[in-house]
Amino acid sequence: MIRRVTAPALFPPPTYSHASVVEAGTKLAFLAGAVPLDEHGAVVGPGDPVRQAEQVIANLREQLRVVGSDLAHVVATDVYVVCSEPAVLTSVWEVVRASGLSTGPHSSTLLGVACLGYTGQLVEITATAVVPEQAGGDR
Repeated sequence: MIRRVTAPALFPPPTYSHASVVEAGTKLAFLAGAVPLDEHGAVVGPGDPVRQAEQVIANLREQLRVVGSDLAHVVATDVYVVCSEPAVLTSVWEVVRASGLSTGPHSSTLLGVACLGYTGQLVEITATAVVPEQAGGDR
């Protein structure tokens, strides 16, 4: 259902693929950015990008669950981190890598940005995922 491709002529990516190809007719979910808010709308881990990344992954798992998918079926992400230092990007990427998102591995872009939508927010992840067929052939 998902074919992950790494272009042999390009530098090999460490934990992601250059492209994910999904066969036509597959159900896809395009998810809004997962953010580091708890169930009450409070930012989790103020000032701590690693803690916020962990909450973002937890929230992303829930978004995927409600559409009938999971981290293993994510084909692409954009990871936004408020920072100007590569070390901060690396620390957030380690959370992403440990989460199961790179099981595929999926295609991803990691970006350092100036700010995000919520006061104190340091991390956000958008995702596209395959929604696998359910038992009995339902899609």
